[in-house]
Amino acid sequence: MLDSKKRLTVAALAVAVVLVPITSASASAAPPVPVRELDRIAHPLTSTDPGAGTADLQALGAMVGNAKVVGLGEATHGSHEFFALKDRVFRYLVAKKGFTTFALEMSWSAGLRIDDYLQHGGGDARQIVHETMAGSPWDREEFVTLVQWMRDYNVQHPAHPVHFLGDDVGAPSLDAPVFDAVTGYVQRTHPESLPRLNALLVGLRPLNDAIGYLDRPLAERQQNASKAQQVLALMQSVGAPGDHDYEYALQNARNIAQTYTFLSVNVTDPASLTAMERYRDQVMADNTAWWLRYEGGRILLSAHDDHVGYAASDPATYPKTQGAFLHDALGAGYLAIGTTFDQGSFLSKSQALGGDWEKFTLPAAPAGSNEYTLDQVRYRDYYVDLRKAPAAARAWLDRARPTYEVGTQFPVDGTPELAVGHAFDVLVHLHSVTAATKL
Repeated sequence: MLDSKKRLTVAALAVAVVLVPITSASASAAPPVPVRELDRIAHPLTSTDPGAGTADLQALGAMVGNAKVVGLGEATHGSHEFFALKDRVFRYLVAKKGFTTFALEMSWSAGLRIDDYLQHGGGDARQIVHETMAGSPWDREEFVTLVQWMRDYNVQHPAHPVHFLGDDVGAPSLDAPVFDAVTGYVQRTHPESLPRLNALLVGLRPLNDAIGYLDRPLAERQQNASKAQQVLALMQSVGAPGDHDYEYALQNARNIAQTYTFLSVNVTDPASLTAMERYRDQVMADNTAWWLRYEGGRILLSAHDDHVGYAASDPATYPKTQGAFLHDALGAGYLAIGTTFDQGSFLSKSQALGGDWEKFTLPAAPAGSNEYTLDQVRYRDYYVDLRKAPAAARAWLDRARPTYEVGTQFPVDGTPELAVGHAFDVLVHLHSVTAATKL
C-alpha cells in the first residue's frame, strides 16, 4: 500500500491535481459582491459545443490579441463542457487567429503518436485516442471529436496543417519512437558515437510503466537520471543548432532526461515531492516554448486550471505553475484563461492509484466561494477579461477564497482557495457542467 506522499507523486504521473468539494461550513461570509461591475464587462457564451457558430467568441478573439500561447484551463478533469469548450475555441482560433497547435498536459511520446495520425492518417481517431490516453482523464468521446476534426482539417488543408503536442514528461511511459529519434540521428550523422549512446540507454529503454518504476530503489532511479542527462549531453555535442532534424532529435533526448529526472523523486521526502512538481510544470512550459520555436504558429494549451494559471489553488503542491513559467518566457505572448462552474458533475477517481473513473456531483457553490458570486452575473454562461475589471471588482477578484477545483482524485483532504484575479487574465464561468462521456 502506498503512503500518502507516494500517492501524491503517482497522482501527478496520472496528471492529477489536488482538489476538494467545498462545504457550507468551510465558506466564510461573502464580501461585498462586485456583480454589477462584472455585469458591465461580461460577454455571454451561447454554447460550449463545437459547431455552434462563432459570433459569441469574437470578443474572446479580441482578448487573445497577439498572444502566441493561450492556456485554457479546466476546473475539473472530467466534465463534458470544459472539454467541448476547448474544441470549440480551438476551431475558432484556427479559423480566425491563425492557431496551429493543440497542446495537452499528456506525455510527449503520446502527443507524437497523435500528431503522426493527424499528419499521415492510419487507424482511426477513436483507436488513437484510446491507445494514447487510456487511463487518463482524456480517454473520452470529447477528445475523439477533437482529434477527428483535426485530422479532417488536415486532409482539407494540407498546406496549412494543425498539430497536436503532448508537453509533459514521459509518463506513464516513454515509447520506442522517442528513443529511435535519438539513436537514428546519431547513427546517420555520428555513427562513432552510437556505441556510447547505446551503452547509456541500457536500463533506460524501454520505460513501459513509470508508476511501477517508482518502486525501484531511489539510488537506482537517481543513477538512471544521471545516465539520461549524459544522453542529453552526448546529443548536445553531436549536432548543429538550427538544423531541423537535429533539433527534433535533441528534443527527444531532452524528454528522456526530463522524464528520468522527474522519476528520481524521493517519495518519502516532502521537499523532494514539491521540487519535482515544480520541475514538472517547468518542463511542460519549456516543451511548449520549444514547440513554438520549432513549429512556429500559435498554440492553444490545454491543462488544469492549476497548471495554466499564474497561481495554483494548492500552492504547497504546485509552488510555481506552467503558466507562470510561460509568462516568464513569453511575457504578453502568453494568455491564461481559467474556468469556474457553479454546480454539476464530472468524472474522477476515489483513489489516486487504480480504480475506475466514477461520476461525482457537486451542489450549487456555497456563500463565500468564488463561484457563489460569479454565478450571480446576469449571463448563465459567460467570459470576462479580468484585466479590465473595475476597481470594486478588482478588489474582490484579488482576494483568495474557497473554490471548486477537481482533479484525478476526489475527494481529498483540504479546501483549495484561489484569487482568480491573480491566477488568470480571462475567466470563463459556466453555471453547470455534466460528466464527460467515457469511450
